Amino acid sequence: MTYPDTYYSRTLTERKERPALSGSVDCDTVVIGGGLAGLTTALQLARAGQKVVVLEAKSVGFGASGRNGGFVSAGYATGVEQIARMSSAETARQLYLMSIEGVDFVRDTIVRLGISGADPVDGVTSVMRYDDGAGMRSHASEVRRMYGQQLEYLDMVRVRQNLKSARYFHGLRDRRAFHIHPLNYLRGIADEIERLGGVICENSPAVSTDLAPYRKQVRTSKGTVMARTVVFATGGYTGGLNPRLRRAMLPIATYVMVSEEAPQLIASAITTRDGIGDNRRAGDYYRLVDGGRRLLWGGRITTRAASTAGLVQELRREMCNTYPQLRDLKTELAWSGLMAYARHLMPQIGEMQPGVWHCTAFGGHGLNTTAIGGKVVAEAILGQSDRHHLFAHFGLDWAGGVAGLAVAQLTYWKLQAQDWWRERAA
Repeated sequence: MTYPDTYYSRTLTERKERPALSGSVDCDTVVIGGGLAGLTTALQLARAGQKVVVLEAKSVGFGASGRNGGFVSAGYATGVEQIARMSSAETARQLYLMSIEGVDFVRDTIVRLGISGADPVDGVTSVMRYDDGAGMRSHASEVRRMYGQQLEYLDMVRVRQNLKSARYFHGLRDRRAFHIHPLNYLRGIADEIERLGGVICENSPAVSTDLAPYRKQVRTSKGTVMARTVVFATGGYTGGLNPRLRRAMLPIATYVMVSEEAPQLIASAITTRDGIGDNRRAGDYYRLVDGGRRLLWGGRITTRAASTAGLVQELRREMCNTYPQLRDLKTELAWSGLMAYARHLMPQIGEMQPGVWHCTAFGGHGLNTTAIGGKVVAEAILGQSDRHHLFAHFGLDWAGGVAGLAVAQLTYWKLQAQDWWRERAA
């Protein structure tokens, strides 16, 4: 298997290796990319009886899908108000409901397939780093009215009972949301695809395509897949295979670290198993793993390769500023991964040409949104729904190349500065 050294790769529940593509294979649909979007698409197609082939350049879940924070909670990387401005209020409402559906889809899949290694833990809490309880209560009321979403308001006393930090004031808890071991979840889906007759080829990067109208071909170094339909689901590791798709997204790196085993020290600061994210637009996220014995902490983004060790020092500084009692908590392991972001900060889902689909740009959206994206593409291929049209406003616009990366980094620094001033002005 080809995985970076992460907490997830170290705690796999099984280590099955899948052979590379060899020779010529015929199928109904070939999916390029074995991350969450691609595997969910393949799963839904296989459930409907299609013959599916998945081509993965490394190992299933090698990219961001298998090394993220593991959060499964409603919403997108941008707010509903911005989505409505880019589309319409009704489209924004339906898209948000779809993200909630994605939460249920991931949970139901874990139960239905019996993926014990996914280790789902209920509860995600968003905490505020300045004093605006009225605003949080108003937001909870609004999402209940608009979407039927039940968010529990937590006042400062309740927040600090679980999170012993002077940085936090109020919180909103989503008991329907949860967090998981994403790599074990992905490998559980892969097993089910194969049980249903699908084929997954690892270490099989696609090197060229012929996207003719009636019979399409995807070639690797050792084989060829012929199919009626092709799905590109390559995320932050998209190369030059599909230039239009590559130009439409920015590969953004994010960073995660896991602590040593120190349950008593961690409990001096954090006494909840909820996943935690702060309200900043460039905030941190963290959760207890390994049965509460370790702390997983993520955050920070860069638009070019950066020293993971250097970024870990920034993550540690943030962790210790939030929880001074954790200064002696050692970091045992750290890693980074590339996420795909579009300039409009929404997923890119649709049909590029007849029989050629894309399902990508899920950076910052959470596992639920990535999963529901794959489900929507499968529905469209099967003729079951046209829900993919909800994403029509968020197309494959040029992301700006090197200039786009520079703008993204400047925007990130600007958001950090705005968050800093807002906290101190409150």
